[in-house]
Amino acid sequence: MAYKPPFTVTTKMLNLVVEISHKLGTLQLDFERNLHLRKNNRLRSIQASLAIEANSLTIEQVTAIIKGKKVLGHPKDIREVKNAYDAYDEMMHYNPYSIKDFLKAHKFLTADLVNDAGAFRSKDVGIYNFSGQLVHMGARPQFVENLINELFSWAKQDDTPALIKSSVMHYEIEMIHPFSDGNGRMGRLWQNVLLAQWNPLFAWLPIETMVYENQQRYYQMLSLADSQNDSTGFIEFMLEMILETLLKLK
Repeated sequence: MAYKPPFTVTTKMLNLVVEISHKLGTLQLDFERNLHLRKNNRLRSIQASLAIEANSLTIEQVTAIIKGKKVLGHPKDIREVKNAYDAYDEMMHYNPYSIKDFLKAHKFLTADLVNDAGAFRSKDVGIYNFSGQLVHMGARPQFVENLINELFSWAKQDDTPALIKSSVMHYEIEMIHPFSDGNGRMGRLWQNVLLAQWNPLFAWLPIETMVYENQQRYYQMLSLADSQNDSTGFIEFMLEMILETLLKLK
């Protein structure tokens, strides 16, 4: 029997999908005309996704780094910015159902930061909260590749709406935790990759900024989905974040 991640498509989800789709239609022309807006949103996405992982650089510093200017900051933080820019810059070239591309994106994200950039981890890994408590144990390393294979096969074949499916993939990547580092960044990036294939506007929408602004709730919804072994609540949360992002766009 083919693998299917545990979630339920709810009326709330479908209503959010309709609202998001309607809002996307009104944005299409503005985005196509405004290159500056697209570039600015890309930098906001990168800064926010890194900030969720405790990178201390501001949007002004991130912008300066990408422009090639010198910035005072921790070398690791600066490297993360350059790497994330490289990974996001390839977004429209990734196949969201290709594990080869998934690993390629991880290599961009973690180049010169970890020894196993672009490869699945070979050791156990745990997720800890701020007080040092173990809150989630990633899949055992010997099962990681097969779990990712099953997830990507499901996503490729399933006809669930892209907005919902991408949120499922985001959650499942976080729970499998396939890498020694960079799992959070990869989950958020890969949701965008799948969405951008469905509608190219998503390559330029700073969804990560809304997630960062609601970081505590983001972690709560991940934890709740983990404890219930059901990502329904997390999917609804991510759809809310996408809609909020669209509503806040100037």
